[in-house]
Amino acid sequence: MTILCATCGVETGEPLPETCAICADERQWVPLHGQIWTSTGEHAERGMRIDLVEDEPGLWALTSDPAVGIGQRSLLVQTSEGNLLWDPLGTITDAAVEQVQELGGLAVVAASHPHMFGVQCAWADALDARVLVNARDASWVQREHPRVEQWDDELEVLPGVRLIRMGGHFPGAAVVLWEQGSDGHGSLLAGDTMQPKPDRASVGFMRSYPNNIPLSAGVVRRLADQAATLRFRRIYGNIGGQVIDDGPAAIARSAERHIAWVTGEHDDLT
Repeated sequence: MTILCATCGVETGEPLPETCAICADERQWVPLHGQIWTSTGEHAERGMRIDLVEDEPGLWALTSDPAVGIGQRSLLVQTSEGNLLWDPLGTITDAAVEQVQELGGLAVVAASHPHMFGVQCAWADALDARVLVNARDASWVQREHPRVEQWDDELEVLPGVRLIRMGGHFPGAAVVLWEQGSDGHGSLLAGDTMQPKPDRASVGFMRSYPNNIPLSAGVVRRLADQAATLRFRRIYGNIGGQVIDDGPAAIARSAERHIAWVTGEHDDLT
């Protein structure tokens, strides 16, 4: 059984703190009536279900019913040398573990940023995998565990699967570049580093999404310039249905729009 924060869905070690540090940060929030802890054991008692759906060959989306914490979906990338679980859910079930084993198990568990840590160590324990946390965000790990390893700017974790630190939302905020995705044109698994939006044509650049704290023009320009050096077509977000097919153009267009608004170019429209 793993204990986790009910609000963000991130696993926590014992003794439990008074408040989840991730939720107490300005990018997240603590419930009106105070901190709430839950556990994967409670989830099991309530009949938690995890569904796996193939988004494209070699890429599977995992969602929980009911949703846990922030309610992200996880993405599982299959390769001939093992699989990556990206932005792990804040829950785990025996049935889902069996399904993942049938897909080749897990070699690596990693998250785009601390809000997406989920029950990363529980998944790694169940499937004998490594947990990779960016060194810039390592202080946010709420459960110390021997499986946790640090990485920094870029790391090829599996053949054709690279973790790339971009920063912005968190100093260690990262993306996955999956070279074989999008029919060999490459896919970007963006998490909240550049969050695909519901219009499926734009991305957001924010320090906090729930509290509406924008990133500066300079940081957004840096993120867009870094993305422009990568080869990919689709962008997959951590919310179901938010997939962008013409990813590079969407990032460039979205960055110009964000910069124009935060620098006052469109103040006449307000």
